[in-house]
Formats: sequence, structure tokens, C-alpha cells
Amino acid sequence: MRLLLVEDDQTLATTLQQNLNRAGFAVDCAADGIEGEYLGDEEPYDVVILDLGLPGRHGLEVLKNWRKKNNNVPVLILTAWDAWHERVDGFKAGADDYLGKPFHLEELLARLNALIRRSQDRPQQALHVDGITLNEEQQCAILPDGEQKNLTGTEFRLLRYFMLHPDKPLSKTRLSEHVYEYDGDKESNVIEVYVKRLRQLIGTERIETRRGQGYLFRSKR
Repeated sequence: MRLLLVEDDQTLATTLQQNLNRAGFAVDCAADGIEGEYLGDEEPYDVVILDLGLPGRHGLEVLKNWRKKNNNVPVLILTAWDAWHERVDGFKAGADDYLGKPFHLEELLARLNALIRRSQDRPQQALHVDGITLNEEQQCAILPDGEQKNLTGTEFRLLRYFMLHPDKPLSKTRLSEHVYEYDGDKESNVIEVYVKRLRQLIGTERIETRRGQGYLFRSKR
């Protein structure tokens, strides 16, 4: 999953980016509201963490502008401004969730994953597709026979995106946009390499190649 972090506290942003990377997110960062709004408009993010007290453009203004342009990316507001009326203002502007500083990383991750599942109309806590379970905390796949397959960060992000979109053809471009950061290696042959690795881990019949369309993760074999 690809995430945009809009946070002007560089120390916090660096720590969060590292922790989110370890949790299986490809993270782009913006340190002010103007850059954050631009990236949110131009890039296909799965979820956004948005601070409010940003230089250049206030976080609420950024959020309102996104919603005016029908940009419905899930947004979690993360801010030290934690009064009840400020939360109300955030939700009225179009926020999907709200977490005050200081916070526990585990709660942030739980809220982000819940937002992503809801946005994909999959409210259950774990991802299950035809006997395969994706353990998001341990970043591993559990096969129907109970065997556990550990995944690298890229393998995990790619499999999670496949499992969130079963039976839908996904182009290499779309997969790259949701697996890599803004300046990541988005060459199509890299996706081919990781698809091959996933096939070796979970079964060659799970991921079907569609000529001219990309790949399709089958919900039933």
C-alpha cells in the first residue's frame, strides 16, 4: 500500500516513515501543505496521514481542497490539536479518522489498516482469499494447509494489493504506483520479478497473466 505522510516535524516524519516502511507501506513525505496537496492530487495513494498545523497551507484547507476536487483518498488526521471541536472541524472537512499526538504506533497502524479495508469494502480484520490469509503484523502469507510464507516488504505490499482487488485485472503501471514510493523503481520488469516470486510462494495458479491487461489474482482456483 502506498501512503502519503504530510508532516512538518522532520524528526517525527523520519521516524514515522521508517516505522511505516517496516509495517509494509511505501511512504512519500511532504513537509508543507502546498506540496502535500499537490502530491495528493497527482499520485494514487491508498491512504494519507495529514497534520493540521502545516506551513504554506493549513491541513484543513488541504483536505477541503481534495474533497472539492472529488479526491476521496482515505485521510487520517494526526495532530496535537486534539480538542473536540477541532475533531469536529476535521470530520466536517472530510477526514475519515483522527488521532491526537502523542500516540502509539500500534494504534496508528491499526487505524490505517482499518481505513484501507473500509475503502476497499473489506471490513474484516484479516485478509482472506480462497484459503490464503495475509498476516499484516508479521508480513507473511498463510496457505490453506497452514504453511507460513514470510514475505519481503515489496512482496508483502504487492500481495496485499492483489488480495484487496481479487478477480480484477491490474496493469503493471497500477501495481507499481501502489507498491513503490514516488521516486522508486517503477520499471515493469521489476513487477514481473516480484510476481514470479509470489507465484513461487503461494502457487503459480494464483496469479494469472492477462495479455494487454496485466495480472489477475484469482479468488478461486
